[in-house]
Amino acid sequence: MTTAPTSSIKETARPDALTAQSGASNGDVSDYIALLKPRVMSLVVFTALVGMVVAHANVHPVIAIASLLMIAVGAGASGCLNMWWDADIDARMTRTARRPIPAGRIAPDEALSFGLTLSVGSVLVLGLAANWFAAAFLAFTIVFYVAVYTMGLKRSTPQNIVIGGAAGAFPPMIGQAAVSGAVGLETLVLFLIIFLWTPPHFWALALVKADDYARAGVPMLPNVAGPDATRRQILLYTALLAPCGLAPAFLGFGGLAYAVVATLGGASMTALAIQVFRRRAGEPAIRAAQHLFGFSILYLFLLFAVLLAEHGLGLWRPVAGWWA
Repeated sequence: MTTAPTSSIKETARPDALTAQSGASNGDVSDYIALLKPRVMSLVVFTALVGMVVAHANVHPVIAIASLLMIAVGAGASGCLNMWWDADIDARMTRTARRPIPAGRIAPDEALSFGLTLSVGSVLVLGLAANWFAAAFLAFTIVFYVAVYTMGLKRSTPQNIVIGGAAGAFPPMIGQAAVSGAVGLETLVLFLIIFLWTPPHFWALALVKADDYARAGVPMLPNVAGPDATRRQILLYTALLAPCGLAPAFLGFGGLAYAVVATLGGASMTALAIQVFRRRAGEPAIRAAQHLFGFSILYLFLLFAVLLAEHGLGLWRPVAGWWA
């Protein structure tokens, strides 16, 4: 893993070659689906669903399903606009070079039109189907992710993931807003969990893909502050995440099963973060970062899956007696 020169990191202008590309697209339906970042969209849908369920709002199922669908479309629109703006970066990175725009299967202007149409449509339909507070929250999230993170922070600061990660943490709050018209303590806590989870998750990947990010000129923390500083930050955020993951149990909306999963998962995340901190060279360092990256996905999924089961399937059992 190498550290890119500071001068190359600060080159944030987008090349004219991609922004000037024109002509009809030759992509198929799968390429337009890829523009929506379906894996990210599935996580958004999942966390938004949990936000709806923990709200225990009395809402018609059709409204809830329509709201969830529009949140998914809004997330996909954000991903599409992100790919449109970042096409030059994607073209330089090994793991993203085959995406539809840099590969030439979708023209940038068509991706822009597709993303804008989905953005406006998702906000309007969510407002009509649910309420305008949820719609405004969705609109804010799209603007924050595209304008603040993608167009601003991503190419200008190594803290891009920390600040921009808020956009990925909003869906539980939007879900609760869609079915209740308000945001409560439960989804504020879920927001904080995702917010604290994002840096160690993405910085673990950045340690492995440091050369890729350096080649693209993206100022990820390993390329600016160095791998050792990144490992310290990963350990710090994981130390904050583990107890925060237990907050739902202490606040009473996470049951016994949640408490067990959060305790074991938080301990495992911490152990893996310590391994990343200690293993600093060669293949062991790469494997440690890969293990943390992979497990972090499982950790977040399990936390939200247990909450979904406890509230949605009636499996909630109190923690109070167990603590005693």
